[in-house]
Amino acid sequence: MRGYMAGIALSDRRLWAFAMGVIAVTIGVVLHLPMFWMGRSMGFHMAGMPMDSGMIAGMWMIVAGIGVAAYGLLPRDLAAQRAASEGLVVAAPEDAPLSWAHWRLMLVLVVALVIDIMKPASLGFTIPGMIREYGVPRATVSLVPFFALCGTVAGSFLWGWVADLYGRKASILLSAVMFVGTSICGAMPSLAWNIGMCFLMGAAAGGMLPVTYALLAEMMPSRHRGWSLVLVGGLGAVGGYAAASLIATWLEPVFSWRILWLANLPSGLLLVLLGGLIPESAKFLMARGRTEEAQRVMAKFGSAVQKVAPTAVPTVARGTAAPLTGRAFLGKLVALSLAAICWGLVNFGLLLWLPVELVARGYSMELSSGLLAASALIALPTVFLVAWIYHAWSTKYSLIVAIAVTLAGLGGVLWLAGSGGGSPVLPVALLIVGSNGIIAMLLPYAAESFPLRIRGRATGWIAACSKLGGVFAQLLSIAAMIPALGTSAWLIALPTSVSLLLVWRYGKETRGRDLRDLDPEGHVFDKAGY
Repeated sequence: MRGYMAGIALSDRRLWAFAMGVIAVTIGVVLHLPMFWMGRSMGFHMAGMPMDSGMIAGMWMIVAGIGVAAYGLLPRDLAAQRAASEGLVVAAPEDAPLSWAHWRLMLVLVVALVIDIMKPASLGFTIPGMIREYGVPRATVSLVPFFALCGTVAGSFLWGWVADLYGRKASILLSAVMFVGTSICGAMPSLAWNIGMCFLMGAAAGGMLPVTYALLAEMMPSRHRGWSLVLVGGLGAVGGYAAASLIATWLEPVFSWRILWLANLPSGLLLVLLGGLIPESAKFLMARGRTEEAQRVMAKFGSAVQKVAPTAVPTVARGTAAPLTGRAFLGKLVALSLAAICWGLVNFGLLLWLPVELVARGYSMELSSGLLAASALIALPTVFLVAWIYHAWSTKYSLIVAIAVTLAGLGGVLWLAGSGGGSPVLPVALLIVGSNGIIAMLLPYAAESFPLRIRGRATGWIAACSKLGGVFAQLLSIAAMIPALGTSAWLIALPTSVSLLLVWRYGKETRGRDLRDLDPEGHVFDKAGY
């Protein structure tokens, strides 16, 4: 067990606390399954069924288990750990060749992101079944994806904060434990309970992506960092949507829509087990004074921890926390946050509203539905193309081009709305390619653009902003206030144009550069070397 939890630096007692917490959460979920199975003769419909004592006990076990697991993961004496890191820097794997350790880390993180992303991707497959089972209109059931997106907004920032304070690996493992617990969403007999559980599911899932990027950015050599970040995130996203589609196709006809949530149990436990293959960031370990652990981790990744002379240490005050909105970071943070919000408006708003608008304008249902189906076909090659451009050309200008392509698509939608005719294929294709490019690069670029001290929080904040645009779009849908096609395009195009200008002005080129050189003064950020 100690080998499994390497990189968290816990006593045997706290290691066992984590294990017992996972077991308690798992038992709590299993106690919900008898009620689910009782509904098999009715197509697994549970609406209106009273919650039995086993389900209630199971919910308490889940809450208690998460608390115990958190106790086992979260370290103490942070001030002492920080003080122990005086005069140390990580000789990061900036020039190291790719090794099996790097490839294994990338593979594990892809699988982790597939498991993470398939949950919000399942929302679209569950809504029709919820409408039939609960007998409520679509606007009411739309509260489920709305609260799930609200959960991801909260989770993105929460887990980014946990990652900066307690470690990247601890954050991933704790969110995975919560992820297991939220599988009871599939056994909830009322829509209200489903809404509440989906909020928690979103909160558990929302932080995986930014924390993954923060960890990977700190472990990969500089010349391989860009393409690996984009490729891992892109493959995780595409794989998550594919996994959700396969579960819906194979299992939903047999076990109803509820199986899409109950699948959180085995997939979440797999994610916990994969945690044994995820190292803690050596830069984070060293910044906490855990130099022996950092040396063991970095030895696998072709690097080491070194002492530095006092005169080589910059004069930035150690006790001063770098603010997210300080003078050096405000422009960059606003630029990336605005780009994220605009992506959410396009992805969770305009692209979902387009089919209905096109049918209302006289286009065939086949064409309208096919446009969204094409997004899945375009997504995979876009991932590889974006990863290559981001690595081979420029990180900053690749993101700018993706924003510009999205603006071109919005311009095409404006032309479509104004002309009253013409083919929607090119405008929609530009929107899909541009938005896929933005989300594939935005979080990797954010992870490269902020110092280690605030990397988790900054990346988490920007990830939260990408969902914030979706929350606003879902609110308009729930309130039946979706604007006309041309108005929607204008309202999104204006802030998107501003985000492009801000990224142009405040963005930094990060391609191939040592992360320690990317802070405001162009040198190591503080005495810990970040």
